[in-house]
Amino acid sequence: MLKQGTTTATAETDRTADLWAYFHGDFVPLADAKISVMTHAFNYGTAVFEGVRCYWNAEQEQLYGLDLLAHYQRIHRSARLLQLELVPTAEELVAITVELLRRNAFREDAYIRPIVYKSSETIGVRLHNLDTDLTIFAVPFGKYIDTDAGIRAQVSTWRRTDDNAIPARSKITGSYVNGAFAKSEAQMNGYDEALMLTQEGHVSEGSAENLFIVRDGILITPPGSDNILEGITRQHLITMAGDMGILVKERSIDRTELYMADEVFLCGTGAQLAPVVEVDRRPIGSGKVGPITRRLHNLYFAAVCGRSDAYRDWLTPVY
Repeated sequence: MLKQGTTTATAETDRTADLWAYFHGDFVPLADAKISVMTHAFNYGTAVFEGVRCYWNAEQEQLYGLDLLAHYQRIHRSARLLQLELVPTAEELVAITVELLRRNAFREDAYIRPIVYKSSETIGVRLHNLDTDLTIFAVPFGKYIDTDAGIRAQVSTWRRTDDNAIPARSKITGSYVNGAFAKSEAQMNGYDEALMLTQEGHVSEGSAENLFIVRDGILITPPGSDNILEGITRQHLITMAGDMGILVKERSIDRTELYMADEVFLCGTGAQLAPVVEVDRRPIGSGKVGPITRRLHNLYFAAVCGRSDAYRDWLTPVY
C-alpha cells in the first residue's frame, strides 16, 4: 500500500511541478505553498472553500473562468459565518485568480480551489481569536463523474448534516466528511454516487452535488430548507430551464419520487451536469438519459465553453 501511494503522489507532483499558487499574499510555486501540521484548519476543519471551473475553447484560443465573481461573493458570505477575516474583496479575488491562471498558462480545462482558513498554529476547538489566511491554487481538471452516459446512484444510509449542526449553505471543509462517508459507501457497494436524505427523510443532494428530478415535464429540485448547498450551477440550470419554457418547482422530494421520476440528474461545479439512470438498482424512466436532461446538458456546456452569447456574462475570459 505504501508503494502504491508513493507512486500516485509522485505522478501528481510531476503533474503540478510547474504550477503557481497564491499563498500568503503572493504568487509562489505550488510546491512551496505549505502549511504547518499545527494549523488550526488542518486539525479542526475550520476553513471555507470554493470550487471554480475554467473551460478551454480551442477554436477561440480562450480560457473562460465560470462564475468567478459569484463564487467569491459566496466565499465572503461563508467566511463571515465562520468568523474568518477575508480582506480582499470579491472583485480583487477575481483579479488575483485571472493572474494566477495566466501564470499557469492553461490550454485545457482547469479547476480553481480558493481556501480561506484559520491559520493560527494552536490547539483548541473554537472559531474566535484566530488568524485567517487565504490560498488559491489551480490544476488541470476533467470530469469528476460521468456527464454523458449516466451514472448509477444509491440512496445512502448516511443522512445529510442538518443546517443546525453544520450550516449547509456554506462550503465548510470539515463538513465534507459527511459526503465522504456517503460516497465511499456507494462506491464500495458498486455504485457511482450517493444520494443523501435529510433527517426527516426528504431527498437533499448527492455527496457533493445538487439534485433535480423530472416528473410529467416539470423540473423539481429540493429547497434550501432541505439542507442543500444553494448551488451556483443549480441556479443557472433553473434559469436555463425557464428560458426553455420548462416549469421549475422548488419543493421537498420524497425518496419514492426518485424511483418514480422520469429523469434524475445531479449538478455542481465538480459534477457539471451528470444524468442519473439508475437509483438503488431501479432504472429511472427508460434507463437512458432523458430528453429534458439532454437539452439542458447541451445548452449548459455550450454556455460554459463560450459558445452561447445568451449566457456570456457568466464567463471571465483569461487571455
